[in-house]
Amino acid sequence: MTAPAPVPAPSASTTVGVGAAVVGGLGAAAQTRVNGSLAEHVGSGFGAAVISFGSGLLWLLLALACWPAARSAVGRVVAGLRTRRLRWWEVLGGTAGGFYVAAQGLTAATLGVALFMVAVVAGQSTSSLLVDRLGLAPGGVRLITLGRALGPVLTVVAVAIAVSGSIGTVPSVGLAVVPFLAGAFQSWQQAMNGRVRAVANAPGDVFAGVAAATFGNFVVGTAALALAFGVSVVVTGPPTGSLPTGWPLDLALYSGGLLGIVFIAIQAAVVHRIGVLLLALGMIAGQIVGALVLDVVVPGVAAPGAAMYAGAALTLLAVTVPVVESRILRRRRR
Repeated sequence: MTAPAPVPAPSASTTVGVGAAVVGGLGAAAQTRVNGSLAEHVGSGFGAAVISFGSGLLWLLLALACWPAARSAVGRVVAGLRTRRLRWWEVLGGTAGGFYVAAQGLTAATLGVALFMVAVVAGQSTSSLLVDRLGLAPGGVRLITLGRALGPVLTVVAVAIAVSGSIGTVPSVGLAVVPFLAGAFQSWQQAMNGRVRAVANAPGDVFAGVAAATFGNFVVGTAALALAFGVSVVVTGPPTGSLPTGWPLDLALYSGGLLGIVFIAIQAAVVHRIGVLLLALGMIAGQIVGALVLDVVVPGVAAPGAAMYAGAALTLLAVTVPVVESRILRRRRR
């Protein structure tokens, strides 16, 4: 009787994908800090969002000018729309990104960063389960298991613990529905970016497909934000602030677009491998850890307390639970 073949480590790509998602979350945490400061300078949440997305779009246009394969990938996306391989609503993921950036400027000052983060995490972690269950991402349907359900629950608890010392009296808690929806739409955005990437891909050059999906995201997001900014100017008047011009710290406030490119590209690159839920949990863990690091190293920011450290540790556990469960289930099937 021959010995059974050793079981390969099928979750290696999952582990790498989740690790990339955590890196994307670090970039998202940095972008939140940058865009929040930029909004204070400009005097408009919509204005800061337009600058952030618009600068990212300019960087991507420069990249496309120097990258023929990426231009070809964009052409495949356009062809996919013409042939209906892609439906029109599948290329609108950028509207969710724009809504998230705008929500930061519109509600974070009133709700406080703590409650804003809890609402976003609650929306993103719960909606990612639904998006995976419906099979909206290119990886297909992913069933709701105990580990996959426990991960979002632990994540919401972790973020609540992390910010428990910061939540005070909020004048309008009802505004929390805005960041909740922004978090929920992020899961849909991740799934749609993955679908666009699948159409844009070419054999031997997957990065060009990622670039095309990211470019489409920024085109749509910038257009939506520019329209929203125009409406806000008509309704409330032009911004009362000014553009930051100091060197070098003020100019760093224009880095939001580059940071957005990093984490949106990561989303498009790994969502088909790990699904929307693990992508969301990984990014949430990165955001919490990134916020913790920024609070430690940025001058003038209050040092994080024990609750913040405990919450950050629990978010890492929340990501680990569904990853380990996935590995166990795969081994059992073999």
